[in-house]
Amino acid sequence: MARRFAFGFGWAAAAGIAVVLAWLLAATPSAQQGQRQAPAAAAQSGPGYLLHDSHLHLTNYIQEGPDIHDFLKVMGTKVGRVAIFGLPLQQMWDKGNTGDFAPTYYLQSDAPLYYYSFTDAFIAMQYRSLTPAEQARFDPMITGFNPADMYAADHIKRVLLTFPGVFSGIGEFTIHKEFVSSKIAGKTASLLDPALDRILGFAGEAGLLVILHNDIDMPFPKPGQEPWIVPQFRDVLLRHPSTNVIWAHAGVGRIVHPVKDQLGMMERGLAAPQLKNFFIDISWSEMAKYVVATPETTAAMADLINRYPDRFLFGTDEVGPTDQGKYLSTYDIYQPLFAKLTPDARQKLLKGNHERLFDEARRKVRAWEKAHGKG
Repeated sequence: MARRFAFGFGWAAAAGIAVVLAWLLAATPSAQQGQRQAPAAAAQSGPGYLLHDSHLHLTNYIQEGPDIHDFLKVMGTKVGRVAIFGLPLQQMWDKGNTGDFAPTYYLQSDAPLYYYSFTDAFIAMQYRSLTPAEQARFDPMITGFNPADMYAADHIKRVLLTFPGVFSGIGEFTIHKEFVSSKIAGKTASLLDPALDRILGFAGEAGLLVILHNDIDMPFPKPGQEPWIVPQFRDVLLRHPSTNVIWAHAGVGRIVHPVKDQLGMMERGLAAPQLKNFFIDISWSEMAKYVVATPETTAAMADLINRYPDRFLFGTDEVGPTDQGKYLSTYDIYQPLFAKLTPDARQKLLKGNHERLFDEARRKVRAWEKAHGKG
């Protein structure tokens, strides 16, 4: 029996379901400057900018990465704005597990991951070291919190009041992620956890934009197994209609492939009038490979974006890039998709939606900080 759990509510499936099935078949500055508030004017679309990046990790799983001034050189004249954040998790170096080998990635060790809250202070200080004109090109995000902790919302609030004028959102943070969730020390995050509701509730109150990683299914599902994660994710969005949530790379991963009726699920979420707060980024090279796997999968995704051009954002999902060629590799992979988009949809995907959503978040968060700050 076909899987029927989806973002929709029993409505008709997405148009062109035969094409959707092809997706399945294919998927095998100075301290003084630091005290200033972020400039109100943001870097907008210009003739020299090809894109904005809605998904960039400046640091890796051991909190290493390029200085933000060096990353500006990597952006060059091709990337206008970047939503920038660290990784909320630190890979533990357990000498009893890997000996003298120091792991830098979560798949290189059996040792656990733990939440690393200092990442937010690090990102804030990197941002504050820039000139106002340089700051306008970045949209920093808070990510160093445990989404299974009822105090996580307090951490986010504390970061905003400690570093006013810096952050525009939260994320990318993770609820379900292949192989990562089971490695995190302590309580496992869940879409059913009231701690997540408290986080998203505060995000809506303060105007914070949310980038959430949540796999669409568990790794290696048995044939016919229902993707129970999907209805839970839908219900979270329904509980927080004033909180704009960007679903990171549509829930796919290295092992978690697109599921049956993936595009149908996405369309039902985008079409639902109750889910106007639901957005999708198409970040990550793995996501791009699924999309351009065949002419049919590319055409199906392009058709969906053309019909919902206000709901998609482009991102690289690169980690601490130091070379522009590698940094823009996902953009290059997506060229067949871009070629099938209308001019309006392509402009919104690559720049317009980023400007609209992050500018709105920046304005709302600055107002919240002004209303709740100490003076």
